[in-house]
Amino acid sequence: METVSALVRHNHFFIGGQWVAPSGTGRISIVSPNTGQTIGDVPDAEPADVDAAVAAARDAFDDPQGWAHWSADQRADAMERLADEIDARSHEIAHLVSSQNGMPISTATALEGVFPAAVLRYYASLARSQPAEEIRPGLLGGTTLVRRVPVGVVGAIVPWNYPQTLASFKIAPALASGCTLVVKPSPETVLDDYVFAQAVEAAGLPAGVINIIPGGRDAGRSLVEHAGVDKIAFTGSTAAGREIAATCGQLLRPVTLELGGKSAAILLDDVDLDASMENLYGATLLNNGQTCFAGTRVLAPRSRYAEIVDAFAQMMGHLPVGDSLDESTLIGPMATEAQRARVESYVARGRADGARVVTGGGRPEALDRGWFVEPTLLADVDNTAVVSREEIFGPVLVAIPYGDLDEAVSIANDSDYGLGGSVWTADHAQGVDVARRIRTGTIGVNGYLPDPTAPFGGLKASGLGRELGPEGLSAYQSAQSIYL
Repeated sequence: METVSALVRHNHFFIGGQWVAPSGTGRISIVSPNTGQTIGDVPDAEPADVDAAVAAARDAFDDPQGWAHWSADQRADAMERLADEIDARSHEIAHLVSSQNGMPISTATALEGVFPAAVLRYYASLARSQPAEEIRPGLLGGTTLVRRVPVGVVGAIVPWNYPQTLASFKIAPALASGCTLVVKPSPETVLDDYVFAQAVEAAGLPAGVINIIPGGRDAGRSLVEHAGVDKIAFTGSTAAGREIAATCGQLLRPVTLELGGKSAAILLDDVDLDASMENLYGATLLNNGQTCFAGTRVLAPRSRYAEIVDAFAQMMGHLPVGDSLDESTLIGPMATEAQRARVESYVARGRADGARVVTGGGRPEALDRGWFVEPTLLADVDNTAVVSREEIFGPVLVAIPYGDLDEAVSIANDSDYGLGGSVWTADHAQGVDVARRIRTGTIGVNGYLPDPTAPFGGLKASGLGRELGPEGLSAYQSAQSIYL
């Protein structure tokens, strides 16, 4: 097991291709969720720093010889160099992410250390293959030249749960389109962004194409409201997303929002539990349950309800809980002390509302420091319970019984959210048929893993727009028609 042995301190922002001193004296302290001890600190961006970063991005975008005017092949080459530099730092990135948010290091290595470079390479290939212009025959005797042009300066606001992966969802398509960016990471996970900035520098991207300013809500609000920003891309809570959407609506500014979820994992009556449990862990409890698409509502047929509850209890009760940097850990700590308190409050609410705590429900006795919560299964609840309606964002599942398939579909769709979901069955064709009936942006059959080639995003309170796939590229482009 590795540990963070020394305080990691940074004193600058990455703006305009340079390491720039902050305008103020505020600092962000990063606390290890494993120990509760401070492991690093960085400057806290103020409005003046946001101004500087946006100005650098604007200068880079407006440069007549700059990034927006490079050929698709030139941009793709630079993106592939950046992917190579990220690969060279993948171990360090994964280690820092795990140290800051409690993601098990095995997960961080597989996702945070690998996925961003893969997304960059995918969008580099898409940039090469997608024509920037096309001629369309008109109905009135002429033709139209339709151009795809970059939308401009992008403000990218990234959460703490998958900081590098979710940043790449924004950075890669923006770069491929010819946009420039100001990236504001979450204050809980900022150390990894300094490694990413070093990769940007080493890859030789032009100054100002990517600017990184760690900061809290005030910095985020300044970025969203800034007159020099042309588009906002945000991943985070539904409450914050509504505020951002209101601001962008008032400014008539394009916005992509990937928000919360309360997805359903629907187990059909023919499900093979022994064959499914490993994938069910990934679909419901990945990253300690701190995952927006997690299927935290387990829908089980009444005919097999007791059996399914017991299978989940056995699986959850045997998950190794411990230091996120231990290779054997599958459930690490909550990212912050406040997040642990939130999760515990929902478990208490479930108990108060009559839920049966099948396994977990407290803090691991063997861990006397850090923000740990036992994997917890709540049973004998229906879909009206608070724990069935609201996003908990921790290792807490609720098992909800259903009668027939129509009732299962109705329960799954009876949610304010619509981001993820999954169907578990021995009959693949039936699984796909059920998936088609679920009102959600993404859903898996006998597994769940977003793929860079496919659009990712939600319905209802889970957000607006799509990331990944060709749809993610078009979100950073505007169409211009030239009538000929």
